[in-house]
Amino acid sequence: MRIDLHTHSTASDGTDTPAELVRNAAAAGLDVVALTDHDTVGGHAEARAALPEGLTLVTGAELSCRLDGVSLHMLAYLFDPDEPELARERELVRDDRVPRARAMVGKLRELGVPITWEQVARIAGDGAVGRPHLATAMVELGVIGSVSDAFTTEWLANDGRAYVEKHELDPFDAIRLVKAAGGVAVFAHPLAVKRGACVPESAIAELAAAGLDGIEVDHMDHDAATRARLRGLAADLGLLTTGSSDYHGSRKTCRLGDCTTDPEIYGEITRRATGAFPVPGAGG
Repeated sequence: MRIDLHTHSTASDGTDTPAELVRNAAAAGLDVVALTDHDTVGGHAEARAALPEGLTLVTGAELSCRLDGVSLHMLAYLFDPDEPELARERELVRDDRVPRARAMVGKLRELGVPITWEQVARIAGDGAVGRPHLATAMVELGVIGSVSDAFTTEWLANDGRAYVEKHELDPFDAIRLVKAAGGVAVFAHPLAVKRGACVPESAIAELAAAGLDGIEVDHMDHDAATRARLRGLAADLGLLTTGSSDYHGSRKTCRLGDCTTDPEIYGEITRRATGAFPVPGAGG
């Protein structure tokens, strides 16, 4: 089985619609794909309706969190999307995305980038607006050569000149909310240092003690040494280890299935989840 547990669609900052994403996942030879858009479940219904036969959909979301001033992302799998407390927190994060993006547009303009809110809104469409949309606008303007070039201290990295904070969950609260909604919580790309500051390993241990289920180990932003270090940490803490592409369509260079999750780990995730269940494709 080929299992990719971290992808994005136009419901947040990917370039594939949810329907295109599941069709592309099947074409890439995946058996299981998780749709984990940022702070939203808005793409799930379309993905279900278009799910090809032979592909299983895992519903999820990537939750925006912050601990001691450091941003981090929590992958939530197979939770009840209607559980009110978690739904309310996702809404708070989404509602803060527009004023935050507008503020970053203002900072970029102060830095001499001729970006406009209308341009960013066009790129984001109906998706939850985020930094990749601003980065795409900067590419369109010729300011940078690729979306990844925006995620530096010069521009939009967590400590960048044009960065603006947004409402984010405390990760301990995120774990509690995900578990209360019957879901499984996995810390996304925990040591992706190229994205900016990362929480220390001691914090990962504290999150594990609070109920964290796993950590994403095999990810394009983790080199071989980092992956080995994380596997050792996971073994010490009794955490599951996952792998995934973090696919964003044409917005990033990674491809569906570039990194995958062991079938036994996937089985354990589905066993732990009680809020929702994987959806088998019926040829939609």
